[in-house]
Amino acid sequence: MTEEKDPITPSPSRRDFIKTSSIAAASFMIVPRFVLGGKGFIAPSDRLVIAGVGAGGKGESDIANFYKSGKAEIGFLCDVDDRRAAKSRASFPKAKYYKDWREMYDKEHKNFDAVSISTPDHNHAIITYHAMQLGKHVYVQKPMTHDIWEARLLTEAAKKYKVVTQMGNQGSSNDGTRLMSEWYDANLIGDVHTVYCWTNRPVWPQGIKWPAPQPNIPQELDWNLWLGTAPKKDYVDKLVPFNWRGWWDYGTGALGDMGCHLVEAPFRVLGIQYAKDVQASVGSVYVDEFKEGHFPESCPPSSHITLTFPKTNKTKGDVTLHWMDGGIQPERPEELLPSEQFGGEEGNGTLFIGTKGKMYASTYSDAPTLLPTARTKDAKAPQKWARVPGGANGHYAQWVEGCLAGYGKTELSSSFDKAGPLTEALLMANLAVRGHELEGGRIKLVWDNTAMKVTNFDAVNQYIKRQYREGFELKA
Repeated sequence: MTEEKDPITPSPSRRDFIKTSSIAAASFMIVPRFVLGGKGFIAPSDRLVIAGVGAGGKGESDIANFYKSGKAEIGFLCDVDDRRAAKSRASFPKAKYYKDWREMYDKEHKNFDAVSISTPDHNHAIITYHAMQLGKHVYVQKPMTHDIWEARLLTEAAKKYKVVTQMGNQGSSNDGTRLMSEWYDANLIGDVHTVYCWTNRPVWPQGIKWPAPQPNIPQELDWNLWLGTAPKKDYVDKLVPFNWRGWWDYGTGALGDMGCHLVEAPFRVLGIQYAKDVQASVGSVYVDEFKEGHFPESCPPSSHITLTFPKTNKTKGDVTLHWMDGGIQPERPEELLPSEQFGGEEGNGTLFIGTKGKMYASTYSDAPTLLPTARTKDAKAPQKWARVPGGANGHYAQWVEGCLAGYGKTELSSSFDKAGPLTEALLMANLAVRGHELEGGRIKLVWDNTAMKVTNFDAVNQYIKRQYREGFELKA
């Protein structure tokens, strides 16, 4: 496919907006559409007007759930693929539709209060950051960002621009995390020193050669806008809408897809945040009986990653967290009976190992269980944490209510101060995975959290902040 010009970019005012969004944001904020103050703006009515960027798939269900809260209006929809947006457009026929989020922001910024972002990982940060600069509350799907630098940027921007934020790991609003926190605080399993998280993902192609380009781009898809921040490449079949997850230019592999759901509980229960070192082993791909394949553009088919987190005020020492994907699982705990299921039926789980016992849960921290399982029924611990009405389904209404209340007024399950460090840890784990593709990279990587870099293997630092394509730059 030949290089295409952005069909909307020629507008001088839009070009200025993209390049100088900080100045533009300041000028927009004087418009009396919003009530502004030291604590951030509050919507001028009891209904939140939302613009949805990414209207198909998970974006479709997110938008529908915001509307179900009874306090949100879907004012605008934006998607690069008309096929994916069709159902949302039919459900919200009054919502004005755009293909380019930049055009929507430029033309409609006075007319909405908040933005929901559900796009491939590589475009999360730029769409979210520019919304925050405009003073908009934001809900972004997991993982929060594609790169570590982006996660740190958005975490700080939420405070700077005083907007209400939420990442779409809905399990963080489930009762399970709160119940396990109460069990742990009641000393039912002692001091946790080791955690295992595992998943059956990927359920999309990984560890493969980049497909041959296809000459015919579907007419409903704007391929240039779909690529966004990523390098210019010819269109390939089946990358859209789901298989992009297995390619480093767009996705973050199994860690990005399921890590936010499974590592959420250890972060909250143990109070861990930034890891201090990481190492990994990855599954090999063989192109014939004896020859190992090497496909650096694609995530590996499986991995086992080990992260070390420093002591917290809830642990007596460092915490070792093991991540396993591609169907790899830890050894069954000896406390389980032979016929008892380990983890969730879907192949995901989280196991805490303490000095006095163990506990585990499935995806979204569902079905928390003490080991031996007979302990669970009679477990007693004081309730310390308020439950979110509706649990995982209430994750959406919680954000809507938070936006209407205003910045700093309510506690959210996955606001960026929580989601940012979680996302950084997962992306740091991916540095170890990517190190396997580099000579000398199969070592323990030592992390300097303040400087945001690996101190003993500089080659992987290129993945902390990537280069953005012209027209889609993210500038702090």
